[in-house]
Amino acid sequence: MIEFVLSDPDLLSVRFAISPLNELTLSLRALKNPRRYSAHQHWTRQALSPRSGLDLDVLLALANDRGWTPDFLSPRPALPLTRIEDELELLAQVPPEVVEHDMKQIHSGQTLGGGVESIVVALQRYWQLHFASSWDRMRTVLERDVLYRGQTMTREGLGAMLSGISSRVTFDSPVVRIQIHGVPARRTPTGGAGLTLMPSLFALHTGVPVDASAPPMLIYAARGAGTVWDKPSRTVSAGLAGLLGQTRAAILTAIDAPIASADLARDFGVTTSAANQHLRALAAGGLLSTYRHGRKVLYQRTALAEALLHRTPSA
Repeated sequence: MIEFVLSDPDLLSVRFAISPLNELTLSLRALKNPRRYSAHQHWTRQALSPRSGLDLDVLLALANDRGWTPDFLSPRPALPLTRIEDELELLAQVPPEVVEHDMKQIHSGQTLGGGVESIVVALQRYWQLHFASSWDRMRTVLERDVLYRGQTMTREGLGAMLSGISSRVTFDSPVVRIQIHGVPARRTPTGGAGLTLMPSLFALHTGVPVDASAPPMLIYAARGAGTVWDKPSRTVSAGLAGLLGQTRAAILTAIDAPIASADLARDFGVTTSAANQHLRALAAGGLLSTYRHGRKVLYQRTALAEALLHRTPSA
């Protein structure tokens, strides 16, 4: 049992973060054991292909058979959303002794060859060849999870949000308890350092830093992780299509979570301006509401839209 004891200031500074380096690192679990990650099988098959162009010797050495990865590859982000270029630049500055220490922790004291330079090169190529083109899609799923958790915390409180992350997480103020099998029990007062929550597409359950002295962080499985490669359903009822038109009916049906116009445009294979035109028309008709999240304007279905969809089941 891992316990984070939150101080009074920490209770007010629980925050979320999305890190491309963290996702890149955790995806190594899927490469190490593809059968456990069936939702990503097509993607892992491409990455593990002899023609993938990746340095698999280096990449696969960065995770052990249990799926643990070294802490230096998952630093706690300073910002809610970081850039891979900035993270790789900071990674290149990690001292050799830290790399050696963290690698020994996941490989039972064994020292593996290769320094941080070869690791950065391998990860950079991995990102460019197999991650960059999919990152917008991945980030959208992660952002939707963060929005959902934030809305839960607003409606029901911090305890409900934390307990809803996983059946392995419980919150009895001021203690967050995480069940992780095979990890020695520890109790860590956060001491004002706060607690960072990071959703992941490649976490089956929950994870924390291997090193007990590392900044408090909880990695958990994002909602909808299994849908990251799905295409939006175009199946709509004849009644709804007759009322709104086929395209707008399909868009309204597909918006099952808050979404930005650029993300919707990508999913439907249209331009952002075309997506905006449809979204604004649906909002003007009272079927979508909007709110701002950072720099994005997000659209979500209204109660009227939900009632309309329930009265016109898909054919």
